[in-house]
Amino acid sequence: MIQIRQMTEADTAAAAALEAACFSQPWSEKSFLDALHNPNTLYLMAEADGRFAGMCGLWQSFDEADIMNVAVDPAFRRQKIAELLMEELMRRGQLRGITAFTLEVRASNEAAIGLYEKCGFITEGVRKNFYENPTENALIMWKR
Repeated sequence: MIQIRQMTEADTAAAAALEAACFSQPWSEKSFLDALHNPNTLYLMAEADGRFAGMCGLWQSFDEADIMNVAVDPAFRRQKIAELLMEELMRRGQLRGITAFTLEVRASNEAAIGLYEKCGFITEGVRKNFYENPTENALIMWKR
């Protein structure tokens, strides 16, 4: 059973560990703590079998939001956790008045691009050399 809830301070160590397992430039536990104390952010986490299985967040600016830190533990992938997280994040964002969502994704990350397209995002631009380790372009995707 997968449960999605708002991330709390007690989740920040697990969030940082998941970031380190998934990304070449992970956020620290302090970065997640700082984000949770910002009124313009919303971070959700997914629990599966009592374990921290995934997370995502957004940073709101007026009626737009940047989606950040979408990650699922490799042991829980292909169970629609990322899709459930994204849908709930956007639903809660709309309740906050958000009408447009954007995100960046590695141009080579076909699985993530497919997920975002399934969630209604379209590619509207490219950020050259946006990522490091390795250096790679980012696709800029929007859902309006």
